[in-house]
Amino acid sequence: MIESKTRNRFSVNIALVSIFSALWVVLNLTVAPLSFALFHLPVIHSLIIFFMLFLVTWATSKYGAASAVGVIGSVIVVLAGGPLPVLGFIPAALLFDLLLLVNHHKINLKPLNIAVGILASVVCAFLAAVVNGFLILSLAPIFTLTIWAGWNVLGGIVGTVIVLPIIAALERAQVKRVQTD
Repeated sequence: MIESKTRNRFSVNIALVSIFSALWVVLNLTVAPLSFALFHLPVIHSLIIFFMLFLVTWATSKYGAASAVGVIGSVIVVLAGGPLPVLGFIPAALLFDLLLLVNHHKINLKPLNIAVGILASVVCAFLAAVVNGFLILSLAPIFTLTIWAGWNVLGGIVGTVIVLPIIAALERAQVKRVQTD
């Protein structure tokens, strides 16, 4: 009986990571390039990334899920010919997962969880901007650390502000996270 529960828990988490990785790929191959073509800014891309990271964390409440989605999704996007700046979100997803250990990967509208979520998205969006600006796009350092990072951070904050009420509405509607414990 215990072995069956362990296998089920593992299978459900793999399925959730797979679903969110696929969504990461689709959004990064369709919406992100469109937003860059229209605005030439990373705001929408960061919004998409942090929206996805929060949703997978809420759905699983497990350490490693956001990291897995970030790594798997980004690698597939690049292999499919997508934009290279998505690779900057790999370290951001890894750090995001690490920072959410503070609140045990709980995503809800409690003040501590909101504060941790906003802090995580700001810090991780800044990290993604720095990695992308310096290593991938070869932007000027002052531009990377101010303007480019500012637009990325704005996207992370907007993504957080959009996703938290959606998660709260899902919980109010009694949409249950998949129980894997």
